[in-house]
Amino acid sequence: MRYWLMKTEPDAFSWQDLLRDGVATWDGVRNYTARNNMRAMELGDRVLIYHSNVGKEAVGIAHVVKTAFQDPTTDDQRWSAVQVAPVAPLQKAVTLQTMREEHAKGGPLAEIKLIRENRLSVIPLTDGEWQHLLQLAETAEPK
Repeated sequence: MRYWLMKTEPDAFSWQDLLRDGVATWDGVRNYTARNNMRAMELGDRVLIYHSNVGKEAVGIAHVVKTAFQDPTTDDQRWSAVQVAPVAPLQKAVTLQTMREEHAKGGPLAEIKLIRENRLSVIPLTDGEWQHLLQLAETAEPK
């Protein structure tokens, strides 16, 4: 299993929207690196849902339920989408400020791409980053 972080603007689509809908198509990504990250996703991979712009915090865990397919928001074959479903909320949101502080310490988040490549909307997380973020969120790995 691999781990990912996906950004969403909560005023457009939030964690609560994902809970309500049950499954969401993650579309509209127009960055090649983020697109390639989505294309690398496999069924069951875990995804940390991060609210950008408003809140700036990780709030929930989802998983990939449909791997990369043609983005339905465009006819341009270069773009892909995936589908995710909620798994569990984080017990405690992990703010961008907390991640920056942890990044600065040089520990498990020293290389996290959320800080280093902050323009990406879909980023891979290492196992160590995933585990540390769950620890900061006071959340056990969901079954």
